[in-house]
Parts: sequence; C-alpha cells; structure tokens
Amino acid sequence: MPIINRIAEFHQDMTAWRRDFHQHPELNFQEVRTSRIVAEKLREFGCDEVITGIATTGVVGVIRGRGEGGAIGLRADMDALPIHEESGAPHASQTPGVMHACGHDGHTTMLLGAARYLAETRNFSGTAYMIFQPAEEMGGGGGVMVKEGLFERFPMDRVYGLHNWPGAPEGVFLWRVGPVMAAVADIRITITGKGAHGAMPHQGNDPIVIAAQIVTALQSVVARNVEPVEGAVITIGKIEGGMAFNVIPEVVNLRGTARWFLPEVGDTLETKVKALATGIAEAFGARAEVHFDRMYPATINEESSAGLAADAARAVAGDAKVHMLPKPTMGGEDFSFMLNAKQGAYLMLGAGRTEEDPQVHHPRYDFNDDILPVGASWWATLVEQQLPRKG
Repeated sequence: MPIINRIAEFHQDMTAWRRDFHQHPELNFQEVRTSRIVAEKLREFGCDEVITGIATTGVVGVIRGRGEGGAIGLRADMDALPIHEESGAPHASQTPGVMHACGHDGHTTMLLGAARYLAETRNFSGTAYMIFQPAEEMGGGGGVMVKEGLFERFPMDRVYGLHNWPGAPEGVFLWRVGPVMAAVADIRITITGKGAHGAMPHQGNDPIVIAAQIVTALQSVVARNVEPVEGAVITIGKIEGGMAFNVIPEVVNLRGTARWFLPEVGDTLETKVKALATGIAEAFGARAEVHFDRMYPATINEESSAGLAADAARAVAGDAKVHMLPKPTMGGEDFSFMLNAKQGAYLMLGAGRTEEDPQVHHPRYDFNDDILPVGASWWATLVEQQLPRKG
C-alpha cells in the first residue's frame, strides 16, 4: 500500500499548515499559538475529545474507531530552537532568534494530517491518541507529560514517535531494535582561582590554565574508563572567563555534554568527570564546583513495537525503502521518557538531503514538505494495522 490517497489529496493543505508553523516558531513551554492551532484543527477534524494544558502547552486528541479494541499513542513534538534563521525561504521565521531548525513543524503537521484522515475514515477499532508534545529541545516536555499522568489519563498499549532525517534518501524509513538515541547530561563546571595582573601571574591562581587542564583530561574519561565497544561522548562546548587580555580572572565556567547508552556507563562518566575536575583544581590550589545533570535517558525501541512500526513503514513505502538503522546516534530525544514508561518505538524518515546540505539545528535548515504525506500515512497505517476494524 503506497501513500494513502486521501492524505495525498490534502498534501497542499498540510504544506500550508507546516509553513505557517515555520513562520511562527515558539520555544519550549511557550508553544501557545502552535498548541491553539493544533487544538482548533483537531476539533475541526471531528476528534472525539481534545484535551489541552498538559505539560503547560501539550495537546492530546482522542479519536475512537468503530467498535471496541486496544489503543495506541502517536507523538509529535511542537517546539522550535533559539537559532536565527538564514534559510531565505519565503516562509522563514518571523520571530528573530527563533526558528524551526529541527523539523518539529513538519512532525506536528504530519500528525495533524493523520488525525484528519483517521477522524474522517475511522477504519479501525479501539482508540488512537494524537499526542502533541511541547519542549522536546532540552525542556524535557515528554517527561513532564508522563509525570502529569499521560498514560494514566489516556491508557494505551504502545506509543510511537517519528523524526525527519536529513541525509537519508527521501521517503526512506530507518528503524532498529534497542538503542536509537543516547542519554544526555548537562555538564557545568565552575573553577574558582585567584585573580591577578596578567604580568604578575605568581600573585594569582589562574583558573584559565586550570580549565585547560580539565578540558584536556576529560578527553581521557571515555578513552580509558569505558569499554571500547560501548558508546560514550564527553564534549566541552563552552568556556567563559576573563574580561581583558592582561588580567587573570577569578572564575572560569565550562559547559558541556555527556552522552551514553548503558546506565552503568553514565554512572562512570559522572563519577570520573567530578573526580577529575575537582582533583585537578585542588592540585592547583583552586576549587571546582561540578554539576552533572542527567536530562534524558537513552531512547530504546522495544523489539515487538519496532517490528510493528517497520511493518507499517513497508506498507507505506515498500520493502526497498525500509532500512535497518545500522547504529544508534549520540543525539538525545526526550521521547525516551515515554518509552521508559510504555512499550513503543521511534523511527526516522529520510528527508532526502545530502550531507552537504544544511542538517538539523543549522540556521539554513528547512523541512522537506514532500515527505509530509509519507509520515502522515505511516501514522495512519500504524493505527489501522494495529487496531484492525472488526466485522
């Protein structure tokens, strides 16, 4: 079964929705306009219930099929990123410093397209929950929805997520069993030394020199403490310190991230980062305050759910366009909170761009509207395959 004909018929409508979302991006937990439009459209489509205000700006649409049956959840993220858009597209962001640089505008649109089709046809039994989640980008909105009783209020058997994937061929689905994306921690290190004139370093205790030693030493944590066949990353991406070229500052701040898959690897990273940073600072007669804040767990696909997701992908795209993802990515995804609480799976949908084209989180990135009906058809097929109509 290719793209669903009815969904293909309103491809132009979906493109207009997506570009409107793109022009009006909103950051995490601030998706007021986006969630209002989502709720309005769900009501317009004829959803049986539309519940708002979950995790501040989250929305859940309830669509009941013809007859009793199970239930599944379909999740899309809605938030944008604090990036100034440079795409030059006619529908570029109208909000300076904020843009949909990860394709959440497309994810939201694809799920709306599926909701429109499912509410019209109801060619299934049981219940489909359309989950529009806020604050995926470092806000942990998925975890907040779970804590606020998402799965208790909307009991479902499985939950599914989908992300566009630039660099993969257009319309190709990528799936795997087990880890898909990594756990994420925010590392913050404050080094306090003693300020002095740059020409008289012996009168101070230079936190910049200490910071350099810590950054270098942290590169040994993974290399010498994590089994080589396991995945882990430590990156320091931000250093702040000093106001003048000839002054030794009192304080230097480091900011970075750690990524891993196995919980015990995360424990090792946390222990070693704290020990190295504090130990090096003490050896220089200074002090280091270390925060290793675990943000998202690893995103791990449950085996049977991943298989069902791949079956739906084959029905939409054909066997030749459904590929096994050979290895997980070290990127993070807060859909992991939902997969920790409920069995399910997370797939990638190729957006057809080359590695030379702007990728996600780039100021010139834009979602490929040609894949909108592909993703919407996959959502709808998941429901019709897993909740077949009876009689």
